[in-house]
Amino acid sequence: MVQSIQNRVADIAWERVFAQLSESGYAPTGPLLNLEQCAGLTALFSKEEPFRSHVVMERYRFGKGDYKYFRYPLPEVVEQLRTATYPHLAKIANRWSSELGSTEKPFPPDHKQFLDRCHRAGQKQPTPLVLHYEAGGYNCLHQDLYGEVAFPLQLVVMLGQQGRDWEGGEFVLVENVPRAQSRAEVITADQGHGIIFTTRYRPVRGTKGNYRVSLRHGVSRVRRGARFTLGVIYHDAK
Repeated sequence: MVQSIQNRVADIAWERVFAQLSESGYAPTGPLLNLEQCAGLTALFSKEEPFRSHVVMERYRFGKGDYKYFRYPLPEVVEQLRTATYPHLAKIANRWSSELGSTEKPFPPDHKQFLDRCHRAGQKQPTPLVLHYEAGGYNCLHQDLYGEVAFPLQLVVMLGQQGRDWEGGEFVLVENVPRAQSRAEVITADQGHGIIFTTRYRPVRGTKGNYRVSLRHGVSRVRRGARFTLGVIYHDAK
């Protein structure tokens, strides 16, 4: 029997994920999508109807490659993945807010309630996307922020297999520590596996309490093949 997305999400060791996110700003999830689901999402990229926007990175000096944002309603696989992972991440996000002494409202436990907050702020455009790179492609370091409402965590899922479908193209995180040199992490994951990572910043304990450490993410240069990934961002855009 094929395991459902909800069951795969439930099987994630969430306390371990929280510990690694707090330690390094990212955490692997293990398997989230099966081969058929990965192939289905990859095949969608050549179509126009499922997407609201197509961005060619070179036009904006974002890198070299392109990506497409889905329109509502999202494909069922993407909707299920976004909805099932959010409540677990909301718990982590609220812990971080508490550690940083935030006075903002806690993130609600249900993703629809969080999207209502986005929509009241004028952020009504869906943000899950498929990203595509050919040989020579890369993505500059950036943060995915689309308005005043932002969720502090997001997810990327590999739709192909590094070493088979492409070479290079590693996921890169760079942490900007105050009054110190920046630190880079180079991360890989198998097909169908995800990486949860910090959207903007995470709390780090110092001698005078917790402080914010900013992170940006990107993709190193693809040396061969074609790299497809699914990006799951939990806040909507204006």
